[in-house]
Amino acid sequence: MPLHLQRDLDHLHHEVLSLSGVVEEMLEKATRALFERNAQMADEVIGFDFIVDEREVQIEEECLKALALHQPVAVDLRRIATVLKVNNDLERMADLTVNLAERAKSVIEYPTFVIPPRLARMADIAKEMLADVLDSFVNMDCVAAARVGATDELVDRMNEEIIQELQKTMKDRPDQVVPALHCFSASRHIERISDHATNISDDVIYMVKGTIVRHRFSSGANGSLASG
Repeated sequence: MPLHLQRDLDHLHHEVLSLSGVVEEMLEKATRALFERNAQMADEVIGFDFIVDEREVQIEEECLKALALHQPVAVDLRRIATVLKVNNDLERMADLTVNLAERAKSVIEYPTFVIPPRLARMADIAKEMLADVLDSFVNMDCVAAARVGATDELVDRMNEEIIQELQKTMKDRPDQVVPALHCFSASRHIERISDHATNISDDVIYMVKGTIVRHRFSSGANGSLASG
């Protein structure tokens, strides 16, 4: 591999990992803002959005420049393509954390509303998925990436259960409809964050093996792709 290409690949890798650190911090603060009912922390998350947007555009421009300048092939091309995809998923995650922070600020206005405890566990799983999938990206570990993809089904089930619980709350307690709807949205945002973590897990497998697995992740496929 030419030295200049290696340098640019290393730089892109570093930049996307730096962005991922910001998104992880945003998700941690957004969930804490919701469960601790902390408006100041929610505002901190919202303030990060512009920074993430700028960095996402910068990384994309650097990826396109590397493609044009070096015309990479094989694994080098896949690495740049993966950075482009991961960069986009991280930006979408950041948008979702901002949405989550906004829902947190709305829930604060209803101090008697009880947030379903299951939602806290679901948020913890989503945070673990994000941390684990970024580790798999750093280590180019298909097995770890496949585990993250498999976890998404658990988050989907929990989201459905939380929605059912909130629907019951709205039926039994009409005075709680508004905060329940905000909580409904918060659960959906967390579920979408886990979807983006799953997208990244697909991209890690593509980067390492050159196999496109997006949209057809299953427990059976995970095992064969991870071990192949």
